[in-house]
Amino acid sequence: MARRTNRSNAFGRHLRVGEAMRHELAAIFARGEVHDPALDGVSITVTEVRVTPDLHHATAYMLPLGENEAEPVLAGLKRSAGFLRSQLAHGLRLRYMPTLAFAIDQSFAYAEKIDALLKRPEVARDLRTPPTGPVPDDDER
Repeated sequence: MARRTNRSNAFGRHLRVGEAMRHELAAIFARGEVHDPALDGVSITVTEVRVTPDLHHATAYMLPLGENEAEPVLAGLKRSAGFLRSQLAHGLRLRYMPTLAFAIDQSFAYAEKIDALLKRPEVARDLRTPPTGPVPDDDER
């Protein structure tokens, strides 16, 4: 009879914990429980929480909505990290609550940059025009 290991259960646990932390952080921000001057009246989207495989450290990627500057919001989140960690500990049942760090999510800005590049006339022209000339054989490539 084959012996079952905890490896299958542990595989991806840090991903599940990260997703649970993301949902709980979003709920904390929605309820307005964080009282820092830099965060007053700021809507914050939690895009992702990455947790290390050993579950000791987590980085929450955030995006302030509206016309809010990212740096003051990030500073307010860093000041509130201890409070947020304690709130997460109340909402999630984990043996050990990971330390919490914050970063601004740059993926949307990167996607906008790529989109703008693809819309440039010379790139659009190259994407529309079929290649001319004979197609090389596999041996010629």
